[in-house]
Amino acid sequence: MAGRRGSRRPNDDSSSGADQRTPKPPEDPVQQAKDICLRLLTARPRTRVELAQALARKGVEEDVASKVLDRLDEVGLIDDAAFAEVWVRSRHNFQGLSRRALAMELRKKGVADESAEEALATVDQDAEEERARQLVRKRMRALSTADEPTKVRKLVGMLARKGYGEGLAYRVVKDELRTSLLDDAL
Repeated sequence: MAGRRGSRRPNDDSSSGADQRTPKPPEDPVQQAKDICLRLLTARPRTRVELAQALARKGVEEDVASKVLDRLDEVGLIDDAAFAEVWVRSRHNFQGLSRRALAMELRKKGVADESAEEALATVDQDAEEERARQLVRKRMRALSTADEPTKVRKLVGMLARKGYGEGLAYRVVKDELRTSLLDDAL
């Protein structure tokens, strides 16, 4: 039976000396907490609150977590204001979220109100309205066969899910539908 793939050796004993390992000494809790934070920060920037929650889920003691987070803050790896600025720019431009939705997300992530307000100031009313118009124009292509009340309902609903206020949503949808009808008539 020699030469057969997958066959076991007759005297394959897993208790041989090669498989026995010495137990690893317990790792330093501070180093463990640092490793957890650095691993998370490698994927994307995080707020101090997000990191604290992750450490708590992993069972890291509060005093150890606080010590590690203070150190990461000290060396500049945690910067909630910079996080908020990047988050707002990214989520507004790519997801089309309104200022209201962005404020809720930042609050949920534990960004201080002052830092959130500064970041949200980069999205003014005109930029918010223009982004809403872009979203409506893009979505209207998929609704070309629907009747007008259905279009209005779906477009306003889409803007509402992205945090746009009712007044702005209706105004933008009506304007864009009117513009679309005029373009089609020409």
